[in-house]
Amino acid sequence: MTRRRTLEQRRHSFGEIRNIMNSMKTLAYLEIRKLGRFLDAQRAVVAHVETVAADFLGFHSDLLPPPDGSAQPVCLLLGSERGFCGDFNEALLERLEKFVTERRLDSPVIMASGRKLGMRLAADPRVTAAFDGATTVGEVEKTLHAITRALAALQAQHGMLSLSVFHHDPDDQQVIVTGVLPPFEHYRDTAPRFSHAPLTQLPPPAFLGALLDHYLYSVLHEIMYVSLMAENLRRVRHLEGAVRHLDEKSTALLRKCNALRQEEIIEEIEVILLSTMRQDHQPA
Repeated sequence: MTRRRTLEQRRHSFGEIRNIMNSMKTLAYLEIRKLGRFLDAQRAVVAHVETVAADFLGFHSDLLPPPDGSAQPVCLLLGSERGFCGDFNEALLERLEKFVTERRLDSPVIMASGRKLGMRLAADPRVTAAFDGATTVGEVEKTLHAITRALAALQAQHGMLSLSVFHHDPDDQQVIVTGVLPPFEHYRDTAPRFSHAPLTQLPPPAFLGALLDHYLYSVLHEIMYVSLMAENLRRVRHLEGAVRHLDEKSTALLRKCNALRQEEIIEEIEVILLSTMRQDHQPA
């Protein structure tokens, strides 16, 4: 009896854990749907900025800083703020080390977003800044402000920066490295699409500076939405696997409980039969 009750208590605990995981999975699904709408809009913004940059730099590519290779390399890793997403952060760290080795970077500056990732990098001397990551769409803005402030401080200290963002992609199912700074390098030798330069209210250097700020803010927004989408998709798959495992263990416990209950019934029947037989053999 005691053993069966212990198994039933464990099965009840599995049921409670399953309900919690299902709730977490539902929240992740809702966040994925919300991110889909935000990501479509943000991609349209980035595409518009790219179009403006192409038109402008077709006539003013000389305003771009020369590619002298002296920029300070900065690696921004977008990790997870919460758990239940498998090897999400481990894959980022593996890709970082491969990137550093391939590029032969001697002293890269590393910035990490996401509490879980920050804990993994706590002892790394290359990390100059760690931020709380976003768990919902509404928290992306706060994290982005912290990142841009840290980048501004690094730029004041080192001058030109070369920023590479490491993040997961929900479509490729792998870690992507996106070069963000210096921007618009692919437009350096772009031929003009129109016969006349675009008219701007600001002088061309000031306009390019404002465009760079807008581009950095927009593209980081997009990348953070993509990373958060990939994290939630990974969390859904991880939780689905955990729920299936709990269901299997719960089913196995139910079989054991039923078998123990059958043994208890058999023992009760045997006791009744023995008691009856003793009564029958008693002298009248």
